[in-house]
Order: sequence, then structure tokens, then C-alpha cells
Amino acid sequence: MKNNDLTSCLNSELNPDTIGLSDMDTRSLLTTINQADSTVAEIIRQVIPDISAVIDQIATRIAQGGRLFYVGAGTSGRLAVLDSAECPPTFGTDPELVQSIIAGGHAAMLHAVENVEDSTTESIVELKQRNACADDIIIGLAASGRTPFTLAAIEYGNQLGALTIAITTRGPGPISQIAQMAISPDVGPEVLSGSTRMKSGTAQKMMLGMISTGVMVGLGKVHRNLMVDVIASNEKLERRAERIVSEICGISQSEAARYLSYVDYKPRLAILMNELGVSVETAKSIAEQQKYRSLQQQLNDNAA
Repeated sequence: MKNNDLTSCLNSELNPDTIGLSDMDTRSLLTTINQADSTVAEIIRQVIPDISAVIDQIATRIAQGGRLFYVGAGTSGRLAVLDSAECPPTFGTDPELVQSIIAGGHAAMLHAVENVEDSTTESIVELKQRNACADDIIIGLAASGRTPFTLAAIEYGNQLGALTIAITTRGPGPISQIAQMAISPDVGPEVLSGSTRMKSGTAQKMMLGMISTGVMVGLGKVHRNLMVDVIASNEKLERRAERIVSEICGISQSEAARYLSYVDYKPRLAILMNELGVSVETAKSIAEQQKYRSLQQQLNDNAA
């Protein structure tokens, strides 16, 4: 990045409305932060058409065998890790399906490794190690859209023929110009100038949640508003799985638990068994052969 470009970027981070932040009492400070945070949802609402288009393209790619990679540094990378890590337990997806690449690796989740964000090779090394290919989707996250680590990943994705998507939070940035698709809301300068873990982080968290949820709905991983592929890895989630099966099948929770006990507490399989009157093996076959069809489509296709 040229020095004058960096200077312009840094100048845009200054928030004249919060110049007196250090002199505020605690309540005034919190009110100021809260007022700033309250603007984020409306700003995101304005880019819903862009988010919608991205979701449709990602779902199509994944249904055809692609994988989704989030790439980011600092706060952006940590939020990417958070969203990708939630997909397997929430939607029952393979951990390979939605992955995250954070500058500095796993160590950067707990400790700042900010110097790595200037690397133009590390993200490419990671993508190569994970065998990224033309079938995949690469989403680059960067508040200003100028992070070399993330820019390099998008450029490499373009070379592969992958679908590349830029997500920025201070309007379009350099990454928005090179990616095939872009979501570029401008949340404005932070209350604490330059601290993108605040409004920009909130905006990224919201958009990633919308994208992953929207994609999984499109892939049939949700029925009504229920997580029919939730991984019941603890007692709380076992009870949730029982309620899901009970609600959809119209049976008691104890009866739902009985069906779930046959299929390692996987709600979709229990529901297919109950609704279609099929064996465990048949339910598994239906789920695997119709991997990205919704539960309702699976029931309709296999109804007697």
C-alpha cells in the first residue's frame, strides 16, 4: 500500500463525534457506544440484496461439491473462525465444508499476531495445503479491504477459477475491486478510532451469521426454523433434538427419544424413520442420496 493511501485510510478512521471519549463518565461512554452500535443493523439492511445474491451463489457451488473458505486477519479472522466452527454442530456439516484461514493460524485466536496480516504468501500457502480449487468459494473479510494477507487469497482464488467474495465494512476497498462479488456496507468510523473489533466486528458477525444460516437453509439443513441436523453432543442438545423430533412428528418427547436412540440422536434420521416407517438403514440411505434436499422434499420423494 502506498504511504498516501495508508494515510487516507487512517484519516478516515478518525471519529470527530467521539473526540471527548476519554473525558466521559462511564454511563455517557456506554450510551455513546450503544448509540453507535444501534446504527449497524440498519446499515446492514441496506446491503441485503448483495448478501442474498452471495448466499444463492454459495449454496449452488456447495451443492455441486464446492467448499467455503473464510479468510481474514485480526478481528476479521477471529470472527471467521467463530462462524465456521459453529457450522458442524448447528447444521451437521462436515468440518471440511466451511473452513477458516486466519493470519497467524490458531495461535492468533488467543494472541495478537498482527504482523502476519502484511504477508502476501501465507494465505496462499494455507489454501494450497487445503487443496482449494475452482469448485470452491473464498470469502475475504477486511474492514477497509486493504489487508495484504486477505487480498492475496482473493487474487489466488481468481487464478484458480474459484468464486471470490469480498466483505468490507468501510465501504468498497481494494479487495472489493478484485473479487467477483462484494458486500461493502460502510458502518462509519469507530467510537474508539481504528478499533474495528467494535462496529465493524459487529457488522461482520451479523453478515457471516446471515450468510452461513442462509446457505444452510438453501441446502436443506433447516426445517421450518428447526435445526434438524443439529449434533446432539451434550445433554442440553439431546433434549433439543428430542423436542425437534417431537414437534415435527407430533409424538411425545419420550417416543422421540426412542427413535433418536436408534440413530445416534440425529433428528433428521429419526424423523424419516417415524414419518416414512422405514428402517435405520433406509433412513440413512435417503439422507445420504438426497444430501442437499430439504427434509420436506425427502419426505415427499419417499412417501409411500
